[in-house]
Amino acid sequence: MNFPLFIDLKEKKVLIVGAGAIAARRATVLVEFGATVTVVAPEAGSGVQELAQSGRLAWKRHAFGTQDLETLGQSFLVIAATSDPAVNDHIVQLCHERHIPVNHAGDQNQCDFQFPAIVRNDPVVIGVNAGGKDHGLVKRVAAGLREWIARTKF
Repeated sequence: MNFPLFIDLKEKKVLIVGAGAIAARRATVLVEFGATVTVVAPEAGSGVQELAQSGRLAWKRHAFGTQDLETLGQSFLVIAATSDPAVNDHIVQLCHERHIPVNHAGDQNQCDFQFPAIVRNDPVVIGVNAGGKDHGLVKRVAAGLREWIARTKF
């Protein structure tokens, strides 16, 4: 069981390797919470493209290389979200060597942290997580909380 921790991401560097649907969802949430996000991927889906075009993140259009961890400066967090499990595994290894918390989008067993479903109605933020085991349960609980929080006056 993981401990829920709320941290300030304002201007913290986050590297996301990969630019598909999962990467876009992670990037969207991270930029909403103030992180400085860089995506490394030779090609990107529409979500990452739109975030890059609007200036909400930087997109480096090349395949990941070890130099990306060096040239971007020390990242606060890294997300390995490519479609290649071997590349994601390699990113996890590199991050662990550098003591950088990493999330492996395809293997919860290799994650130093997990992404919760976010339910928000300022100033309240609720994170819902089931340990990476039951995404359907998380989705249902988050939907119920969103309905509840929409009706609640703060």
